[in-house]
Amino acid sequence: MKTRLSLMAFVLALSGCVNFGQNANAPGVVYYVLNDAAPAASPTPLTADALKAPDSLRAEAREKSSAPTLLVLDTTTGGFYDSDQLVFSRSAGTRGQYQFARWTERPGRRFAELLRARLDRLGRYRVAPAGGVVRGDLMLDTRLIEFYHDATSEPGHVRLELRAELVDLKQRRLLGRHTFEQKVPLTTYDAAGAAQASSLAVSRVLDDLGVWLATFK
Repeated sequence: MKTRLSLMAFVLALSGCVNFGQNANAPGVVYYVLNDAAPAASPTPLTADALKAPDSLRAEAREKSSAPTLLVLDTTTGGFYDSDQLVFSRSAGTRGQYQFARWTERPGRRFAELLRARLDRLGRYRVAPAGGVVRGDLMLDTRLIEFYHDATSEPGHVRLELRAELVDLKQRRLLGRHTFEQKVPLTTYDAAGAAQASSLAVSRVLDDLGVWLATFK
């Protein structure tokens, strides 16, 4: 009987159903939201008088209809970064993960959402996700190469490296490729400080990406 109980406990431990020696006083996991810390301002709305003018309405409609449709692909990441865990590095060439800190969404997926929202607010494009029924004029492909808290010194900084490619879908050619990098110092040496600096790094990369896209007419 004892042998059977011991065997059952062993199987349960392997399957993760039992956690022997779990510390009841261990801190709970905190979930952080990755945000655009300083989004671009929304386009200035038309005044009441302008809305009454047929010419203004027609001009606005023409501007919207002539804006190119930009398909924004989901942002891809390397396997290690394709996770909801905050990543850090204490020495060159190493990576680790915060034990009690998580993102509410994986950074690649969240970055694509923030990118579409930012570009939509800028008003230069009709922004749409790729893979739908909408046919695009341009396609933006982004890859998150590095995104971690560099903790080799206190309090360290968040490093974000993003590669972007813009493709003309009608002419089937690559218009441009660029790599964006940001290093944002932490204000506090902890996961909360890393999450805050991460959002600021995202915002600055979105700023730079918007300026880069504006160079393509």
